[in-house]
Amino acid sequence: MKLFRRSWLQLASASMLAGVLVSPSAWAQGKPLVFGVGMFQPDREKNDATYRPLAQHLSQRLGREVRLRTVDSWEGLAKSLANGETDIALMGPWGYVLANQMADAQVVSTILYQGKPEYFGMIVTHPDSGLNSVQDLLGPKGKGRTFAFGDKGSTSGYLVPLHFFMQQGIEPEKHFSRVLYTKHQAIQMQVTAGQIDAGADYNRNRTAMIDQGMIRAERSKVIWQSPPLPNDALAVSAPLFKDKAFVQRLQQAVAEIGPLLKTQPQLLPAHYTGFVNSDNTFYKPIRDAGLATGTLRPKS
Repeated sequence: MKLFRRSWLQLASASMLAGVLVSPSAWAQGKPLVFGVGMFQPDREKNDATYRPLAQHLSQRLGREVRLRTVDSWEGLAKSLANGETDIALMGPWGYVLANQMADAQVVSTILYQGKPEYFGMIVTHPDSGLNSVQDLLGPKGKGRTFAFGDKGSTSGYLVPLHFFMQQGIEPEKHFSRVLYTKHQAIQMQVTAGQIDAGADYNRNRTAMIDQGMIRAERSKVIWQSPPLPNDALAVSAPLFKDKAFVQRLQQAVAEIGPLLKTQPQLLPAHYTGFVNSDNTFYKPIRDAGLATGTLRPKS
């Protein structure tokens, strides 16, 4: 954990230096923008194909070249936003909170899923596991089982279930025989195949994998669901956020997407219905969970 914190402090220093060297006027001169997107799809090729229409829409509306960049972990995307490799990012809530805490990145909009700016984390198992409830997982039936988290930049895959376990007095590394850290799609695939006993995921991913025929619904049993969590953040780097006129144009560009989906459904993946303006306060529950688990330190 100390190494994790140290890396973020180093990135924060680099980002603060970038904020000194890059003035808001530099962004107004037509510099190409790098749009970083997390690995929402099973592979990079499909992810790029899925989010390229969104990048093209932003390019047209902003009058700027927008270069799409898929980053294969939430933690990696947060770091890229913090160290200046990415200007705009569509990122998970926990990754956003990390980037905000350490490098002052700022959310400008939140994506909507089926009309709502919130989603749910969950713990899943398979029907042959003998785990019929989360209490089974926490108790003797669950001790010595295998469990999979997402990567450590994931909200529903890591932070939220870790917080839940801690609230129940459970230390995952001691309670389970083996703890894995992997991608959401891999968690569902391995759980439904019976290769691991349980894992953390989120409703949007599970629904998409069922819809695409990647997993069978009857092989993925939900035994715990989190309170509502803020959806993915559309965030900008600290230097770019200083250009208020640009931020307003960006918010307007993504606000148009909801109505446009009627004629251009390719702008967003299935079930996503647009964006709504938001700010840092919407992500307070995630920040609070980070502080409670000790994975986030209070700002001095």
